[in-house]
Amino acid sequence: MQLAIAARIARRELRGGLRGFWVFLACLALGVGAIAAVGSVRASIEAGLAREGAVILGGDAQVSFTYRFADTAERAWLEARAARLSEIVDFRSMAVVGAGADAERALTQVKGVDGNWPLVGTPRFDPDMPVDAVFDAPSGLPGAAMDRVLMDRLGLAPGDTFRLGVQDFELTAAIVSEPDAGAAGFGFGPRTLVRTEALEGSALLGAGTLFDSRYRLLLPPGADPDALGADLRAAFPDSGARVRDSRRGAPGIEFFVDRIGAFLVLVGLAGLAVGGVGVSAAVRAYLERKTETIAILKTLGASGGTIFLVYLMQIGALTAVGVAAGLVLGGLAPVLLAPVLEARLPVPAVFTLHPAPLAEAALYGVLTALLFTLWPLARTEEVRAAALFRGIDGSSRALPRPVYLAATAALLGALVGAAAWLSGVALLALASAAAIVVALAVLVAAAWAVRRAARGASRLRAVRGRTALRLALGAIGGPREEATSVILSLGLGLTVLAAVGQVESNLRAAIERDLPDRAPAYFFVDIQTDQLPGFLDRLGGDSGVSNVDTAPMLRGIVTRINDRPAAEVAAGHWILRGDRGVTYAAAPPDGTVLTAGAWWPEDYNGPPLVSFSDEIARDLGLGVGDTLTVNILGREITAEIANLRVVDFTTAGIGFIMAMNPGALQAAPHTHIATVYATPDAEAAILRDLAGQFPNITAVPVREAIDRAAQALSGVAAATAWAAGATLLTGFIVLIGAAAAGERARVFEAAVLKTLGATRGRILASFALRSVLLGAAAGSVAIVGGGLAGWGVMTFVMDASFRFEPVSAIAIVVGGVLATLLAGLAFALRPLSARPARVLRDQD
Repeated sequence: MQLAIAARIARRELRGGLRGFWVFLACLALGVGAIAAVGSVRASIEAGLAREGAVILGGDAQVSFTYRFADTAERAWLEARAARLSEIVDFRSMAVVGAGADAERALTQVKGVDGNWPLVGTPRFDPDMPVDAVFDAPSGLPGAAMDRVLMDRLGLAPGDTFRLGVQDFELTAAIVSEPDAGAAGFGFGPRTLVRTEALEGSALLGAGTLFDSRYRLLLPPGADPDALGADLRAAFPDSGARVRDSRRGAPGIEFFVDRIGAFLVLVGLAGLAVGGVGVSAAVRAYLERKTETIAILKTLGASGGTIFLVYLMQIGALTAVGVAAGLVLGGLAPVLLAPVLEARLPVPAVFTLHPAPLAEAALYGVLTALLFTLWPLARTEEVRAAALFRGIDGSSRALPRPVYLAATAALLGALVGAAAWLSGVALLALASAAAIVVALAVLVAAAWAVRRAARGASRLRAVRGRTALRLALGAIGGPREEATSVILSLGLGLTVLAAVGQVESNLRAAIERDLPDRAPAYFFVDIQTDQLPGFLDRLGGDSGVSNVDTAPMLRGIVTRINDRPAAEVAAGHWILRGDRGVTYAAAPPDGTVLTAGAWWPEDYNGPPLVSFSDEIARDLGLGVGDTLTVNILGREITAEIANLRVVDFTTAGIGFIMAMNPGALQAAPHTHIATVYATPDAEAAILRDLAGQFPNITAVPVREAIDRAAQALSGVAAATAWAAGATLLTGFIVLIGAAAAGERARVFEAAVLKTLGATRGRILASFALRSVLLGAAAGSVAIVGGGLAGWGVMTFVMDASFRFEPVSAIAIVVGGVLATLLAGLAFALRPLSARPARVLRDQD
């Protein structure tokens, strides 16, 4: 009965329209729309990767080996299980045009293919030609195709000749697209495509050189990819082979998209929290306007529970409208922008309506709306009819009944739990939720402190005679909650933006300022042991070279930890994703800092020992005496951890997670790597001389690699900034709503001041000063909160140093002042133009 009566009253009240609820609807629609859009784009990419998985991978399954090709037995085993088999080899090298001092060189990622490539998909070239024609050059030299950017860098056109190692190739075409480009992962240089057999005379694929071989398989109908991997490991347990199937054709891209998408969803949740402040303020303002209605209902015998249900139903209906608008916005935006997004994405995507992210966004929206409206709704139940006739006291601090407090806690737990479960990064979600809750609490405390400070400042002798300033301070410190609404809504949005700005500026500083001062000029790989003396002789006599570091280089896959499968001990840890660099040394390199254990004697010749990274050991719970099993070139080596040491990768110098005693690795085929620290004017001569003397050696320009990392960072920073911008926009809408809600009070205030003799200019100045002071307070709180958040991200997530960046901080304060000033002035015109007599008569 009570429910039916409440539903009838709620329905009749809603016939009056949605006046006063545009802030409520806008906040919900923006928050839900942002989360739905991010989730839809992520789901579209995942659907594209699933649909085109075989094309991206280059087959139904792929088996990879590090620094070697499959031996005869392994290849026969693969051929017996594949309908078709294709062999790929991938490595870095230098593409050289010309000879002597006039030679041009550029780093390239070389891909060698066989006659079966591609098993799936079709590559495109310019000029358009079949695959076989690309590799059969008219001159009789081996043919090759290049990325257009590499051709432009070297000044090449089809028909020109270039070298890889000591082998000449004729450029026949530019690469327009590779069907399996997404499976290659990150490359240090643009692509060059050749036949593998043409590399036999290049001196680039010798013993110990750095390359990966990949065997793509088209499986017979009904074949089980999981069984393929299990059978391969059983047949060749020491091969070190890695198996991937088309269900995860590009795991690196999937991982990146998943993590960035999850992070953006969490930023969107911060925006929804900002919107929640607006939702709460809109509900309070709405209930204040319904004072007479509630009073009449109470007088006619309606219980507090009935009144609560009436307005809960109304809010529920409006929530449905706001969530639906957000779903339409977030669901349709990626579909409508599909041509633009597809042109920018490096992977296929299926842009359509995806139910799962829309349902997730709807869940967040409903939980947020309930969380932020339950408290003001519950407080109406506790107010008596006599008090309601005098108007709802918005500053009441009476707590709702315990049942509503418990319901609020349950809603908060459900929202945080949903974010932790659905985002895929539970710890980040929990940390973000805790940060948002703390930020809201800090902002509420800051608002209270600002009101107290303003109230005290308005009584100071120094402000006497400054009427506009005194009026502004008195209004801020008064009983109305304008200061709290402004600082909460704008402060949280600016805090998110400030945190993003601090993280972005610190990352850019680490890449653009700190690293170049310490980083080497070149990173040389594939130096043969007999080439090392000549390599060092050339650099030793160069006055522009300040330092050269070298180390033997192998790569291995961690397969077991303390004789248990590594995937069981360290599931999900990045050290297991692919192979890792391994070196050997009789004595600790200069600058080595041991944190536990001791280095082995220089003449040690016992069982294998390993020096391991201290940081990773802590992650895995390892210490001195534990064992690691590493597969190197198909051989399993089990070594005891002799010591732990600090490994610093921030210098871009040589750093190995694992270093073994020489007896464990010295006999294995391997090459050496070197870092060369030199002045910029010496770099060109170093590259020319070493590349000319040792054409098989590959030089990686470190500054160029840093630039590529900076470009990738720019994309992530841009996406994050856009998400933070959406949060700030929501905060600005809430701010406008707060200004609009306070317009009626300002009309009365202006009428009283005019009656007392205040001019319009002085009243406008007091309104402007009020806005400026509140904006400055919100911006100042945001600087502190954003700085702390930025420090936390850089210190605990990025594991990097933090330096406060003042430019973005100043911009935050200026932005906060301007935002509140514009919102305040926009709603100052009606109070200034209202006639005092009419306003005061309406109060009778």
